[in-house]
Amino acid sequence: MDTRALDAAVNAHFRAEASGDVDAVLGTLTEDVRHHVVGATFGPLVGRAAVRPFYEQVIADTKPSGVTPLHRWYGDGFVVDEMEWAGWLADGRLFGAPGRSGRVTFRMLHVFEVRDGLISVETVYADHAAIAAQLGGQS
Repeated sequence: MDTRALDAAVNAHFRAEASGDVDAVLGTLTEDVRHHVVGATFGPLVGRAAVRPFYEQVIADTKPSGVTPLHRWYGDGFVVDEMEWAGWLADGRLFGAPGRSGRVTFRMLHVFEVRDGLISVETVYADHAAIAAQLGGQS
């Protein structure tokens, strides 16, 4: 799989997230997707049906104001994407961690595996300590 095809899959996923359309987000994933937000209280999820509530909650609880791409690395069927996310969190609940509402900026690393143009694995590493520090909570 070439980098253009990998970029197309990942960029479609990020556009769907930014649009707030859960069905569009799920449409970028394989039916048997494995989704894991490292450090989240709910653990790994498998399958679109299991992932849906996560995206419903994230879209309800976040209002992004900007994403700054930092770097992308490519391999055979995978992409590692590093970004800085800025925006507002409702009750600080992003990724299952309770806290206060407020504006935050933090780095995120996504590891995607792509199969047949769809994301089959999404692993997310977010800077939970930065989020907690900005919202006055614990990491």
